[in-house]
Amino acid sequence: MQVLSVASEVYPLIKTGGLADVAGALPEAVAAHGVTMRTLMPAYPAVLAKLAETQEVHVFDTLFGHPGRILSARHHGLDLLLVDCPALFDRPGGPYLDASGKDHPDNFRRFAALSLAAALIAEGCLKDWVPDLVHVHDWQAALTPVYLRFGRRPETPVVLTIHNIAFQGQFSADIFQELALPWAALHMDWIEYYGHLGFLKGGMRAADAITTVSPSYAEEILTPEFGLGLEGLLAARQNALSGIVNGIDTEVWNPATDPMIAAHYDAARLEARRANRKPLLDRFKLDAPEGPLFCVISRLTLQKGMDILAAVIPDIIAQGGSLAVLGSGDAELEALFEEAALAYPGRVGLVKGYDEPLSHQLQAGADAILIPSRFEPCGLTQLYGLRYGCVPIVARTGGLADTIIDANEAAMLAQAATGFLFSPVGEDAFKQALKRAFKLFNEPRLWARLQVQGMKTDVSWDASAGRYAALYSQLCAKG
Repeated sequence: MQVLSVASEVYPLIKTGGLADVAGALPEAVAAHGVTMRTLMPAYPAVLAKLAETQEVHVFDTLFGHPGRILSARHHGLDLLLVDCPALFDRPGGPYLDASGKDHPDNFRRFAALSLAAALIAEGCLKDWVPDLVHVHDWQAALTPVYLRFGRRPETPVVLTIHNIAFQGQFSADIFQELALPWAALHMDWIEYYGHLGFLKGGMRAADAITTVSPSYAEEILTPEFGLGLEGLLAARQNALSGIVNGIDTEVWNPATDPMIAAHYDAARLEARRANRKPLLDRFKLDAPEGPLFCVISRLTLQKGMDILAAVIPDIIAQGGSLAVLGSGDAELEALFEEAALAYPGRVGLVKGYDEPLSHQLQAGADAILIPSRFEPCGLTQLYGLRYGCVPIVARTGGLADTIIDANEAAMLAQAATGFLFSPVGEDAFKQALKRAFKLFNEPRLWARLQVQGMKTDVSWDASAGRYAALYSQLCAKG
């Protein structure tokens, strides 16, 4: 099967979150199942700078009024196609935000262009390659199936993966005329959404299959609490909805070979892990704690439960723990962690921003990773934690619930436990989970068993890639 994957960010070229990790790892993962995948993404300046060579494979007469073309390239095993339109993508800032941290005002046009380019590729605009199926990710690529349904190849099967339904790509209806869609698309059955436009909503309506990144999240988004206004459409399309849990690239995330960490180790050499602690303490200006060193690698937002974490910091300190936080986000939440670092010098450290090497070092050197998310479609940091022996302490929601086995008495006796789960999401339940973690940490033999069991967990793409390949085959067979 020939599959076109469409994503707004792809690791290792450009990354703001887990979407990039998935888009970067999936092509190699499904290749083992007979799938050849090419990945279409915008030609951001940061991406072009990393590519040794590109080749022009298509020129657009116009792309929303601007010169544009498709480039092909290869990078780290990825077979890439890039939408090169400088007027839309050659600018300072990140993929979605400008240099001041605000949304680019023409994001609707930028990602409509990505989707339209994907649809034209599916219709055969490249001389030597036409995909059998298109797999699109999140709202930035979600107009692709809409363009196809109103285009020259409406029968093309499309899979839409929702990585986080909180990001829906909603815009004023005033911009509809700029989208190069017929007026029939401005309808409640397509992209119209309560008088506005919904890119993700349109993609959910037009796609042949809708996947989310964990089975529990697929169930949660059918409810008003988690569906965020789209639960009705999802209920109507429930037969097309499924959850396939993410995997991780176990070559990039491998403590036995990781070039970003100070000391290599594996489940059989767990004692070697200790050497990764000292550089971490130095970076976060922490004293050497006798108790557990907890870490956080996260956007500092309410979704991630960072207000709940900030509220339990005094309990962590009182029980002898320390905390290293890597992340940025809401200014008010950033301020809470800055205040905590000042209030508990040597016990709480904060590094603002995103730092890929440091995220590896935290997983390798901290004892446990804290993820108190209010909702979490899949989550990848807990999978990295399992791989690195950094015990996850997580809220029982979405993919966190699907990937962590709670260290209750029965699971510990069966040597099946891999972390700590708590619910409901709130301070009291979180404190209880932390209390259990402190107790187990003070029994080194049991704590090491928990680490080793996590490190033995299969967090690779093997099983999930097989499910994607089976879904692709099923949709292509229908066609």
